[in-house]
Amino acid sequence: MALKALFLNCTLKKSPEVSNTRAFIDKSITIFKELDVETEVIRVIDYTIKFGNSTDMGSGDQWPAIHNKIKQADIVIIATPVWRGDRGSIAKMVSERMDGLFSDDHNQNDQYMTYNKVAGALVDGNEDGAKKAISSILFDLSEHGFTLAVNPFSYYVGEAGPGPSYIEAEGDKHEFTNNMLLIMVHNMVHLAKLLKDNPYPIKLSQVNQKAKIMSK
Repeated sequence: MALKALFLNCTLKKSPEVSNTRAFIDKSITIFKELDVETEVIRVIDYTIKFGNSTDMGSGDQWPAIHNKIKQADIVIIATPVWRGDRGSIAKMVSERMDGLFSDDHNQNDQYMTYNKVAGALVDGNEDGAKKAISSILFDLSEHGFTLAVNPFSYYVGEAGPGPSYIEAEGDKHEFTNNMLLIMVHNMVHLAKLLKDNPYPIKLSQVNQKAKIMSK
């Protein structure tokens, strides 16, 4: 049973500039490969993404291409640097554009197309704010219909204040970060396999109708 993990790299650096966030992603990719999971990385800033909360914001908007990649993935991970104590602006924009998932393609049970997909977060930087960023990302992903495994995140921020980031600080050798990374990847893959075999049975259209009756 083949699984695919999609990383949305929300670095503020355009290709081919070196990205600490990409280095962190690459570390997790090695674990996914050990579990025979296919991976793909999209550096979001390399695309022309318009501001908004719909799947397609019109002429020149390249978000639909990323949207289709999300549809094809079993696991979606948002990776972002910390900026001013929270997730970066690209990660925030991604969350806003994901609002279009509510009204876009639904499956046979009238569920969001994110149902039965697993999601997580990677956060890196050289300042405090990782847990704030993670909490914002995971809440949004859950509300957008993704399923969260146990501890679906890992982070590296180094010491407080200005200083070396993931690559220069050799964050790939940080035991706590790697421990969380291993837990994250193994739990996400386990849950993705379970949902592949046992998708959510709930029919949202029936639930919505029952809610209307209950509310009278």
